[in-house]
Amino acid sequence: MILLTPEFRFALRANDIDRRAAAMGGQSEPDPVPVVKFFSPAGAATWLATELAGDGDTLFGLADLGFGCPELGYFSLAEIEAIRLPFGLRIERDESFSSDVPLSRWADAARVHGSIIAAAAAVRSG
Repeated sequence: MILLTPEFRFALRANDIDRRAAAMGGQSEPDPVPVVKFFSPAGAATWLATELAGDGDTLFGLADLGFGCPELGYFSLAEIEAIRLPFGLRIERDESFSSDVPLSRWADAARVHGSIIAAAAAVRSG
């Protein structure tokens, strides 16, 4: 599976550019919605990405490795693509994922509920 299609790359780069422009202009940084969700089909690891840096590898978003402490930060697309799971499985992109909820709300809910997966129902119910 291709984790980032050109359309996702474009949207993630646009969010990164918007955040940088706001910071340079002294404005408050935007709070974008997650563009893409990656997950482990063999466990609880889940990532929600909102930005892609100019290097084409560094993503920003909410990372949850399944230990009960999801956090905002940077993660590497190359490292996610390199993960090999049992039975030949790899990290996948959730093709049905979409959200109109900003990343900050996802992060708050994930911290309260202990994971992105557990937070999903709370986030969607408002």
